[in-house]
Amino acid sequence: MCAEALPREASGHEAEASPGTATPARRAPVSIVIPTYNEEKAIGTVLRDVKEAMTRSGREFEIVVVDDGSGDGTVAAAEAAGVRVLRHGTNRGYGAALKTGLRHARQALVCITDADGTYPSERLPDLLDQLNRDESDMVVGARTGTDVAIPWVRRPAKWIIGWLATLVAGAAIPDVNSGLRVFRRQVALVFVSLLPDGFSFTTTLTLAMLSNGYLVGYLPVSYYQRVGRSKIRPIRDTLNFVQLILRIALYFAPLKIFLPVSALLVLLGIGWGVFSLKVLGHLADVSTVVIIMAGIQVAVIGLLAELVNRRLPNYYRPEE
Repeated sequence: MCAEALPREASGHEAEASPGTATPARRAPVSIVIPTYNEEKAIGTVLRDVKEAMTRSGREFEIVVVDDGSGDGTVAAAEAAGVRVLRHGTNRGYGAALKTGLRHARQALVCITDADGTYPSERLPDLLDQLNRDESDMVVGARTGTDVAIPWVRRPAKWIIGWLATLVAGAAIPDVNSGLRVFRRQVALVFVSLLPDGFSFTTTLTLAMLSNGYLVGYLPVSYYQRVGRSKIRPIRDTLNFVQLILRIALYFAPLKIFLPVSALLVLLGIGWGVFSLKVLGHLADVSTVVIIMAGIQVAVIGLLAELVNRRLPNYYRPEE
């Protein structure tokens, strides 16, 4: 179902860039997209804090709340705050809500944050300032600050995901799936067809941008205890994350997957040949050749995938 914009009253804290008016890069307006699903207990406070932080920064902004089929008072609370609200008729997922907000955002810069009170809204201007200062394409609020309340049950999965993501990207990633970040809207739209509808939206965006040479920065932020009940399913969502990272690796960095597998098969074939000759007394030539040839074929497939990947137009830098 298509998103529907609900009527709202103009807010004194929000402003839109006037057509034909030059805006300094450091004060470029921003669309703040907040996906929500049954967050009536926290959404009002989050919207108030976001407005206060952005008003103090002096930057023009709009707030876009995307309700993902809530069954409580989330929509009423967002409307009472006087912000722009888009609605999904049914629950379609965190990533689907973000994609709706991304498509309907009016500004060239987009910032996303959660509606559960876990991220510090006062750091939004800092993310925007760093994006401008470093001329980055995205700045991520990495949950490595002084006050981080990530449940212990989620930390092992988070570490594994971070390790795999670092392997794929070829660079250290302090936080691969933080829900607090600012990025250039046109850059994100390049990858919109790859971005999933679930919680792995942010992971995909991070890996896609890093794998394609975009400039990604990180800013340490705190991460507080959420208000209300978490929507994350630890086992299922962790398996989905791992599957997603492997898929992104095959899409953006196939050699990092195929070459190690190829090398392992070749070494296994050689090792089996030596073992059969020295221990069994005769060379198991057929099985040895089959294993080694399988390794060579895997390497060839990886090289072909890399060739196809390099022929695709995969870099876009919007002009502001």
